Amino acid sequence: MGNSFGQLFRITTWGESHGGGVGVVVDGCPPRIALTEAEIQTELDRRRPGQSRIVTPRNEADRVEILSGLFEGKTLGTPISLMVRNQDARPEAYSEMAHKFRPSHADYTYAAKYGIRNWQGGGRSSARETVGRVAAGAIARKILRERHGVEIVAWVQQVKEIAANAVPEQVTREAVESNIVRCPDAQAAEAMIRLIEQTRNAGDSVGGIVAGAARGVPAGWGSPVFDRLEADLAKAMLSLPASKGFEIGSGFAGIRLTGREHNDPMAAAEGEPGVRFLANRSGGTQGGISNGAPLEFRVGFKPTATIMHPQQTVDTEFRDTILKGRGRHDPCVLPRAVPMVEAMTALVLIDHALRQQAQCGP
Repeated sequence: MGNSFGQLFRITTWGESHGGGVGVVVDGCPPRIALTEAEIQTELDRRRPGQSRIVTPRNEADRVEILSGLFEGKTLGTPISLMVRNQDARPEAYSEMAHKFRPSHADYTYAAKYGIRNWQGGGRSSARETVGRVAAGAIARKILRERHGVEIVAWVQQVKEIAANAVPEQVTREAVESNIVRCPDAQAAEAMIRLIEQTRNAGDSVGGIVAGAARGVPAGWGSPVFDRLEADLAKAMLSLPASKGFEIGSGFAGIRLTGREHNDPMAAAEGEPGVRFLANRSGGTQGGISNGAPLEFRVGFKPTATIMHPQQTVDTEFRDTILKGRGRHDPCVLPRAVPMVEAMTALVLIDHALRQQAQCGP
């Protein structure tokens, strides 16, 4: 029913924003992988609310508990269940939303589909659901790094009109984590932080772009036609809350080029059989299959829908009314979206790594 993702490495997230907790079941994780709660916690700490002055002040520690699938510090090959308890839920802040639909939220569409909705923070439509994705992504990321040498990094590339001067091949996690907006360009980061703070003080919100890269992905991952690697990445990214666009490689900018300008020249690899690419306008895939160059892509996120200004809407009786936002919300989702984008990248790649091994062998 839309709560599971992946084929061989399959996750199912569960829980609501203001319920008892949120979590994920990971099925298909290979056995004998050394794993600790601390490794997962590192990623959850990057996603959690209340971590800086430019994100929601909701104060959740997001402490992960491994409930199953682990024995003597190693994965068993059985389902891994991970849980994070909600501790700072304040459903009373949403009481007005019980009878009014929030503009540009999922309130109306959930009611139209199910005939019932959890109005306390949006339930499953809340970004709190991504706790499970990030926890599962931490496991996927560890396997990709240790078994395949794949490294994944994402960063805030743009907030409104402020864009970072960042070369994807050179961005490091250390540079990304050096400031609270998670932008590797220090000068742009300062301007982004000022803009987000000004926007929050004005009771408004702002959007932008998160860029991502996966380095060390070997040639051959992905499948033709319906299971193209970039198609699965697009689905993964567009499944994230507030995401509105995905492009890989040259993306939409490629329409301004001719084929001669856009094609990626190839040369023989140095020292071993294979090829190397002298440009990467394809973004690391061709024909839906990885070509050995870094995967490079961008995800567009809209401004947060909840703003502290009166907006025109309708109530549950379909009468015109006015609603002013309340509660604790991010003025910009981008800083906390960075680990979400990395997690979804890892989940796509580990699934395709296992599928490649199953079909074509090691």
